[in-house]
Amino acid sequence: MGHFTNTAQAEAWNGYEGAQWARSQERWDAVNDGFNQPLLNAAAISETDTVLDIGCGAGRTTRLAARRAGLGRALGLDLSAPMLDKARESALHEGVENVSFVQGDAQVHPLEAEGFDAVISRYGMTFFTDPVAAFANFHRALRPGGRLAFICAAEAEANEWLEALTSLRDILPLGGFGKPGGPGGPGMFSLTDPDHIRGLLTAGGFTDVDTHRVEVQGKWGADAADAAAFLLDSGPGRHLLDQVTPPEQDEAGQALTAALKRHEANGAVWLRSSSWLVTAVRGGAAPR
Repeated sequence: MGHFTNTAQAEAWNGYEGAQWARSQERWDAVNDGFNQPLLNAAAISETDTVLDIGCGAGRTTRLAARRAGLGRALGLDLSAPMLDKARESALHEGVENVSFVQGDAQVHPLEAEGFDAVISRYGMTFFTDPVAAFANFHRALRPGGRLAFICAAEAEANEWLEALTSLRDILPLGGFGKPGGPGGPGMFSLTDPDHIRGLLTAGGFTDVDTHRVEVQGKWGADAADAAAFLLDSGPGRHLLDQVTPPEQDEAGQALTAALKRHEANGAVWLRSSSWLVTAVRGGAAPR
């Protein structure tokens, strides 16, 4: 484990948030797997590439990248020990041998200079306290002409899971959660503005920056009640529930179940996630 400067995120992802994601890996993959093929295709991973997966979590995209780079290798980097334990367990179970996982802070982790052909991430790029430093670090890690590709959430209101959760505003103390706003500190909606994304990547040394909207229907549960329980067990949901009384918690569960009923189809609850697929290329020397 390396030095952490992103201490608040390290605490969260090594606490309840990381533990919940680790034990619910298969469920989160069912939500987000629709983004895997667009992401990996955009990264143009070849058979001999060396790939770096930022915020790899439980390692689903790292293992998929490793399979594409069958004669190369893939390295997953994340803050979360519980999720990395799950990633290693899954790689062993699946027999993916050209993959490894390291706990570290991507902003400052000493990555091998010009050691990677591609850097990828599925929802791992929005939690930096210093995103320019992070992108400059990835720039240094890429070989000349190396490719960056990542998925990040588009505007909050375009995501149906958040629309469902914010329908509980009269029950739970949502405050500004889910409200549109400009780029701010670390958080899943910190990169919703394509101009902001381009500015950060350009400052980090990247060129040919492009953003393309990708929308995916993710499976959130077997039925409305199951999906509601899962949503309220997630990090944001649990944080909100912990601030209200048990009767209010029950009311929130019932209200969310009712709100999700209209999304039931074909034996599951399907919710749209809207994200940016961001691509860029290593340019010249990054700022020091």
